[in-house]
Amino acid sequence: MSGPGTHPTHSDEPTRVMPSLAPATDGHMAPRAAASSEVVLDVRGLTHYFGDVCVLDHIDLQVRAGEIVGIIGPGGSGKSVLVKLCCGLLTPDAGQILVLGQDLREIDEKQRQALRTRIGLVFQNYALFDFMTVGDNVAFPMRQRGQATPEEISARVQERLAEVDLPKVQHLMPNELSGGMKKRVGLARANINDPELIFFDDPTAGLDPVTSSKIFNLIRRTQAQRNSTCIVISHDIDRMRPACDRYLLLADSKIYFQGTERDAMASDDPVVRDFFRRDEGVQ
Repeated sequence: MSGPGTHPTHSDEPTRVMPSLAPATDGHMAPRAAASSEVVLDVRGLTHYFGDVCVLDHIDLQVRAGEIVGIIGPGGSGKSVLVKLCCGLLTPDAGQILVLGQDLREIDEKQRQALRTRIGLVFQNYALFDFMTVGDNVAFPMRQRGQATPEEISARVQERLAEVDLPKVQHLMPNELSGGMKKRVGLARANINDPELIFFDDPTAGLDPVTSSKIFNLIRRTQAQRNSTCIVISHDIDRMRPACDRYLLLADSKIYFQGTERDAMASDDPVVRDFFRRDEGVQ
C-alpha cells in the first residue's frame, strides 16, 4: 500500500508537450494546447483556517502554462477555498501565492485589479446579474477594464457567445436560460478578456451527464484556442477525464495525490482508487 507521501507529485512529472485528443461535442477530435515549463501558479506552504478548523495545511502546488488541472476531493476538503485564495478573494493565514509571477502578499490594490483582468473565474452558481441581459453579463469584465470601445465590446461578446454555441442569446435575460446555457454564458464571460489563467468552481454542478460532457469539451476547446491555463474543481471525474492533464486530490486538509489519470489508475491506495475508479464500477 502506498501512503500519501509516496504518490506521484508535480515535480516528478515531465512537462506534457504532445497535444492530446478528446471527442468534441460534434464527434470530431480536437487537439489540446501543449503545456510549457512556465509556472503560472506557484503555491508554497499555503495554510488557511476557519476559526479553529484547519481547512488547508501547508499546501505546495505548481501549475504550468497551458495545463488543465483537475482538483478533486470529498466535500469540505477545501477545494473552493483553495481557488478563492489563489484568486485573491480570501487571504491565507500563512504561505505564499504567486499568480502569473506576482506575489499576492506584495501587490497593492491597483496591481491586484490589473492582475484580475488576466484571470477568469467561472462560478459554481453562475453568478450572472439577473438585471442584465446575457450580452451585458458577458461584457461586464471587459467594460470594467475600460480599454475598449462599445463596438469592440459588442463584437467580442458575439464572438465569445458563438464559441460556446450560443450565438443568438445576447438579448435574453438570465432567467430565460437553462442551467446548461447559464454555465456556457459564464464560460463566455470568463474568456472575454482572453485571460491567461482560468479557475472553474464545479462548472457542471447540477447538470445532466450529457450537458456536463459538453461543458468539459467547451473548456478543453477554448483552452486549445488560446493556450490558457485552466484549474477545474469538479466531482464529475468521469466527464472531466478527456479535459484534464493531471489531477490534485485534496483530503484531510492536504494534497493527498498529484498525478495523471494513469498514475491514479495504477495506485493501490484505496482513497485514490475510489475516486478514480468508482465511475467505472471498480471497487
